[in-house]
Amino acid sequence: MSSAPYLGVLAGEKSGDILAGSVLRELKRRNETLRVTGIGGEATALHGLESLYDMDRLAVFGFTEPLKRLPELLSMRRGIRQHMLLERPDVFLGVDSPDFNLTLEQQLRAKGLKTAHLVSPSVWAWRPGRINKIKKAVDLMLCLLPFEKDFYAQHGVEAVCVGHPLIEEFSALPDQATAKHYLGLPQNAPVLACLPGSRSGEIEHIGPTFTQVVMRLLASDSEMRVILPASSEERMDQINRLMPIDDERFLVIEGQSRLAMTASDAVLCASGTTTLEAMLIGKPMTIAYKMSWFSWQILSRMVTSPFVGLPNVIAGRAVAPEFLQGNATVENLYQSVLESFSRQGDEQKTTFSELRQTIGDDYAVRSADALEALMAGEGFE
Repeated sequence: MSSAPYLGVLAGEKSGDILAGSVLRELKRRNETLRVTGIGGEATALHGLESLYDMDRLAVFGFTEPLKRLPELLSMRRGIRQHMLLERPDVFLGVDSPDFNLTLEQQLRAKGLKTAHLVSPSVWAWRPGRINKIKKAVDLMLCLLPFEKDFYAQHGVEAVCVGHPLIEEFSALPDQATAKHYLGLPQNAPVLACLPGSRSGEIEHIGPTFTQVVMRLLASDSEMRVILPASSEERMDQINRLMPIDDERFLVIEGQSRLAMTASDAVLCASGTTTLEAMLIGKPMTIAYKMSWFSWQILSRMVTSPFVGLPNVIAGRAVAPEFLQGNATVENLYQSVLESFSRQGDEQKTTFSELRQTIGDDYAVRSADALEALMAGEGFE
């Protein structure tokens, strides 16, 4: 690297800002003269990013909101493109937000700038045609999971696995006994963490089924405890309405999902990021998902991955049972959860430990190594 490296960065939402902030901290530790401009929030600003626009103006979700804000979003992209073409950073790093960043990266790369993208889109799971755009947009894809690197290698895209930041974050979690004590759970009682999702629609569809599963578990074991962490006060109200389980052994709390999983012996969860979190914490799980019939007809035709749970996707085989749509019955989930408390659960924990080692830690260090290599025109390991 030169004595005064220059990095362009665009993080379009809070999660990406946190990811980028860790990498900038490591790069700054190596070279205090690092210059960074682009778009970011508090985490990146702490490590020197000069943001050209308010990051919150980019954080739009759903289908209608981006359309309503399209003129503003296009104007921001034009502005950041002109800035980067004028300033010519050593590398431009887009962080997540693929719909916004990949187009920008493609435009910058076509003008001779080196580009990298942090956090692979789920191109391996759905909309596989996006790989053609990615090939034109990035010199280097920074992947959080090892199977993603293999996918890009098959399609001729340079990629490195930098590990997952959650591994280091979870190292600060307490042990199970401490988590149980904090949450007021008996030390010797079996505990199930029940996580029906963080979105209203998810809970609406899977909540009634989870309710019946939980009631059967409580009826079958007088020592059983079930803890359900709601993602927000609004979701907590919804859960109390949809899952009116009148039993003191059923505890609904606001937040603290990771602490609840740490205290548990097994997890019943909706498909999503929770499956990765439960795997990294080392808890056997049963994965389920339900949606409207119409949505299922569309999505089931778009998804190309044979699995939805990230532990299964990472392993390339069914290591955690998953039940989708019509297969997510009360009987299937009940029997699967029971097995999680037995030898099958021990087998899951052993596999999860192996998968965690495969992913690896030192996310910020490995990301900084890859970016420095790209700046210097070197190869990647």
